[in-house]
Amino acid sequence: MAANPESESPSASDRLMEEVCERENLKQALKRVQANKGAPGVDGMTVQALRLHLREHWPSIRSSLLDGTYQPQPVRRVEIPKPDGGVRKLGIPTVIS
Repeated sequence: MAANPESESPSASDRLMEEVCERENLKQALKRVQANKGAPGVDGMTVQALRLHLREHWPSIRSSLLDGTYQPQPVRRVEIPKPDGGVRKLGIPTVIS
């Protein structure tokens, strides 16, 4: 049996983005970034500066996410050493658009 090639209904994807943008979800995400000692992306914004930036700019960021006009910016690529001697590539997103 093949998967249905039709995309999700707009209402389902709209609700998903609303869930992504919910305050509690964002608070948990910010805590994870802080716990991981997140590094700045190509915009240079630190985790400490992120909180203040979001307080001021969150309404416009949220609006662009929900109305589909948000355009992701380039990510900073870093290599993280693995215990076995290899590396894994990690993308650090940009906050400021």
